[in-house]
Amino acid sequence: MLEKLSTEQRNSKTMNLDEMTILEVLTIMNEEDQSVPSAVKSELVQINRLVEKTISALRNNGRIIYLGAGTSGRLGVLDAAECPPTFGTPPGLVVGLIAGGEKAFTAAVEGAEDSRELAAADLQSINLSEHDVVIGIAASGRTPYVIGGLEYAKEKGVMTGSICCNTDSAISRFSDIPIEIHTGSEILTGSTRLKAGTAQKLVLNMISTATMIGIGKVYKNLMVDVQPTNQKLVERSKRIIMEAAETNYETASYFYEKSGGQVKKAIIMLLTQCSLEEADSKLEAADGFVRKAL
Repeated sequence: MLEKLSTEQRNSKTMNLDEMTILEVLTIMNEEDQSVPSAVKSELVQINRLVEKTISALRNNGRIIYLGAGTSGRLGVLDAAECPPTFGTPPGLVVGLIAGGEKAFTAAVEGAEDSRELAAADLQSINLSEHDVVIGIAASGRTPYVIGGLEYAKEKGVMTGSICCNTDSAISRFSDIPIEIHTGSEILTGSTRLKAGTAQKLVLNMISTATMIGIGKVYKNLMVDVQPTNQKLVERSKRIIMEAAETNYETASYFYEKSGGQVKKAIIMLLTQCSLEEADSKLEAADGFVRKAL
């Protein structure tokens, strides 16, 4: 029933897309993209509800599990992959599952998105737990792989959410907290990697970032659990210490080294003039929240 989906409709502004100049194409793309944040804004209450559940899940030894196919699946995998370096999360705390497995990230896997059973098998393979939250992502809102995963999760008593770009979608009926972002028709008919993909990325940014703030991965507006895995991130870590403690680069560098590259503990050591062991105790007692530890 693709003809009923708004994401599959033809855009009346681009009926002559192939006759436009490059600048005209770029201009209409830019104009259409400007509608996406407003569409996302209309779903902030639902996004808030879902983030409350993801925070609760991570506080109770659960995980966030993204589930999707094609572009939607790749966006989920991308968001999951960025959590460990940005927020210091252990591998597997935020999981991205894509129809067809890892090879589908760079190449289409024929028929994978049409299998409900495949999603259930993928969730079984990572030992889906009742403490987890499964979030299905599908621009169309009808992808069988995603529906199958949400259906399996609900059978197991797992909290579910969904992100799609059509209203009254099929996946919403299998989701405890559905998010439906009406992005409308694309400039290139059916190419949902465009506005729909942008909307999904914005929502995933919100979910992961707000969740990590909610479990203590941020102090003020600083990513204090960043992992210094390269020289750029080592320098960023030192500058985070500088900003948080309002000190100079030399002092920040000294405490960075003294803490063993642990930004949170360096900040606490510097601001409370305590040892690494004391900073560790303060942080543990504060459930990882720097402000509470201070």
